[in-house]
Amino acid sequence: MMTLSPLSKRLLFSVAAVAAIATVTLAQDAKTDLKKETRLERGKYLAEEVARCQECHTPMLPDGTFDKANWMKGATLVGIPAKPIEDWHQKAPDITSTSKLWTNWKYEGIAKFLQTGKTPRDKRSGPPMPAYTMSAEDAEAITAYLKSLP
Repeated sequence: MMTLSPLSKRLLFSVAAVAAIATVTLAQDAKTDLKKETRLERGKYLAEEVARCQECHTPMLPDGTFDKANWMKGATLVGIPAKPIEDWHQKAPDITSTSKLWTNWKYEGIAKFLQTGKTPRDKRSGPPMPAYTMSAEDAEAITAYLKSLP
């Protein structure tokens, strides 16, 4: 039996990963529905892993984990600034598709907010919400993902 060095294992894994990515890419080109799914996956990644929306918009359970039954349904923020900050919000709103925010802002308003950092009324959101200025593609992906949440 041949033993592979850690470097050889990594190289073998890398070649297999590239082959798998190429296969997935070809399959995505063959089906337009997969492109939509890819946009939702990208939106989920950007919302949850990059922007970390759940940190403020999802309530926590007593054990410190996220309440998955209320994912992105809004939450009371835990910390307050040491010095008072004008317009500081203690609550993060529900950002799922069934929220009042979607009724008021609609898809276009949320996508624009993520691109410009301004609400549909041309105001900046209050702290601690960051004023994101995302690319249209990233904003659309996150908006599509949030729209998919019940």
